[in-house]
Amino acid sequence: MARLLSRLGAFAHRNRLAVVLVWLFLLIAASVGATTLAGTTSNTFSIPGQESTIALDRITSEFGTGSGATATVVLQAPAGQTLTTPDNAAKVAGVVDALGKLPGVVAASDPLSPTAPAIDPGRTTAYSTVTFVAAAGDVSASDQDALTAAVDQARTTGLTAEVTGQAVAAGPAHQPVGESLGIVVALLVLALTYGSLVAAGMTLLTAGVGVGLGVAGITIATGFIDLASTTPALAGMLGLAVGIDYALFIVSRFRQELRHGSDVGAAIATAVGTAGSAVVTAGVTVVIALAGLAVVGIPFLTQMGLAAAATIVVAVLVAVTLVPAALGFLGRRALPKRERTGTAGASAPIRKDRGVLAGWVQGVTRHRVLAVVLTVATLGVLSVPVLSMQTTLVPAAEADTTQARADQLLTGAFGNGFTGPLTVLFEGAGAAAAATATTAAITALPDVALVSPPVPDAAGTAALLTVVPKSGPSTTETETLVGALRDTLAGTPGVTVSVTGTTAVSVDVTAAVDGALPVYLVLVVGLAFILLVLVFRSLLVPLVGVLGFLLTLGSALGAAVAVFQWGWLAGLMGVTTTGPLIALAPILVIGILFGLAMDYQVFLVSRMHEAHGHGDAPVAAIRNGFRQAAPVVVAAALIMFGVFAGFASGDDPTLKSIAFALAVGILVDAFVVRMVLVPAALALLGEKAWWLPGWLRWLPVLDVEGSALQEHAAVDDGRPQPVGALR
Repeated sequence: MARLLSRLGAFAHRNRLAVVLVWLFLLIAASVGATTLAGTTSNTFSIPGQESTIALDRITSEFGTGSGATATVVLQAPAGQTLTTPDNAAKVAGVVDALGKLPGVVAASDPLSPTAPAIDPGRTTAYSTVTFVAAAGDVSASDQDALTAAVDQARTTGLTAEVTGQAVAAGPAHQPVGESLGIVVALLVLALTYGSLVAAGMTLLTAGVGVGLGVAGITIATGFIDLASTTPALAGMLGLAVGIDYALFIVSRFRQELRHGSDVGAAIATAVGTAGSAVVTAGVTVVIALAGLAVVGIPFLTQMGLAAAATIVVAVLVAVTLVPAALGFLGRRALPKRERTGTAGASAPIRKDRGVLAGWVQGVTRHRVLAVVLTVATLGVLSVPVLSMQTTLVPAAEADTTQARADQLLTGAFGNGFTGPLTVLFEGAGAAAAATATTAAITALPDVALVSPPVPDAAGTAALLTVVPKSGPSTTETETLVGALRDTLAGTPGVTVSVTGTTAVSVDVTAAVDGALPVYLVLVVGLAFILLVLVFRSLLVPLVGVLGFLLTLGSALGAAVAVFQWGWLAGLMGVTTTGPLIALAPILVIGILFGLAMDYQVFLVSRMHEAHGHGDAPVAAIRNGFRQAAPVVVAAALIMFGVFAGFASGDDPTLKSIAFALAVGILVDAFVVRMVLVPAALALLGEKAWWLPGWLRWLPVLDVEGSALQEHAAVDDGRPQPVGALR
């Protein structure tokens, strides 16, 4: 692989203008396609074939409901007054009339209607259901803005007015705050690492091409398939982080080759052949981990995983083609000014026993037992909150938003379960009678606050019951109630009974995702072990790597539980509402963090393996490899942390917890696991760390370190040229 990539790097250098133009053409074409072919994204998650999903489809066909998105406008009288006074009733009527005339609205219900009142017993709070023509997720931004303006106008009457529901549940408009913060951090880290703003800018530009192309491709895909609204942002976050890091690894190796005396062409070929091999290996790991989400059998997770994986593929291709082409234009300007005029081989040798990182690894390997014990104990404690982790598909609205205030008004007036009712569908010739007969049994169940009278369909073959829980939609009590309802109604004679509604769908999807977690975790851990065995031709090095990943994962999810569920340091982290984690967060964090952790394992340990292969004693190989790779790993980790922290500071509740867990995971994995636990554990193992049983000697040699390049010249202009020192 190293020789093939070396030739590819040399080709990109020779044909650098053509390579750059091809990538620019692809970016422009994808941008045009995204502008003209983009569709809408979905904010709802469901799994085909589940009871709740099938029942929703049946309700739509039998009752003709569910096609249009709805919004709930909550109105509350001034303190000490009721909504039924003549003055306030007139205000309510005016608000309802205005809502009914909004663009895209089919109807707005009257909460004070004598036939179907929607007002609390104290007559202080009521709600109007606003039904749109467009389906959930398809309400245009202009129609949502008109609804918001109408609610603002309602407040001028003296009433308290807030709005929530499907039509306004699309979440905050995506703002590039996360990307901007990540780019600023990346630029600062790159400038400090390179000592050259030109090289830093080039790295960001090439990464930007990859991210732009990947996100544009996903945007085009939304015109043909349904994708979750968080998919483009998730892919952009991950693509930006790995795109910068992959370019950083290749540029750093290129600069090292220049310092060792290679000319520009040979340095590019060697950099792509060595660091590029590690980039491809790491990229393939991330892609397999993300694509592996398909094994859990949940369509929306599969789509998110494949979309993010496609962005990673683009980032890898950019790193091994566009980056070397750009380096061909950059040449020796990739070095700081003081080093650009040096002659080949003139740079002073680097002292292996000097520097902060050299001192760091010497201390870690010298006190190896203490380092291993303290690291495992500390990360074990950080992982404890995972034992109480709860998940939900219904995130609580961020505080100080109209949705959160509307929910508070509704739960205060009608009970905690009002915002998450359950719908029971009866199908069969005696549906209405069966619904009536089971009402008493349903009412007697724990946590049931209210059961509405049955509503039959026109044909008399189906009926609906609405069950309002006492607890909120994301509580364990409501989850238990869904199961209790199904158990109680399972044997109802003559009819088919299904429990559905948004809350039931959330319970079903959350259960499916949680059930898939162990399977997926075993998959990625097993994959990590096999991959590292192939890379390092060792059994114990991979074992240390995957155990370190498990500690990283536990720490990341543990920190997320402590902040988002328990509320520890929530204010400091900008979290205004606590509750269960988003159901998607754990499984996505596993997939993404696994790939990134293996990145650092490959980049760091491959240099140790390379040094050992050149004859260094085990501890000396660890120290020499660490000294060479650690500065780049530190820079890469800081960049990734900056990108993820930027997204964690945003307003998207789904992306916020995922980005936070990834940011914590990157810090733990890079600075604790890979820079403390791994070198200390390998020092403890000594020569045994690199042992491979004889019966596994048939395994292929991946040559991530590029050792084959020592025997074959790098190709630039068709003539053999000396390869820069690999160490």
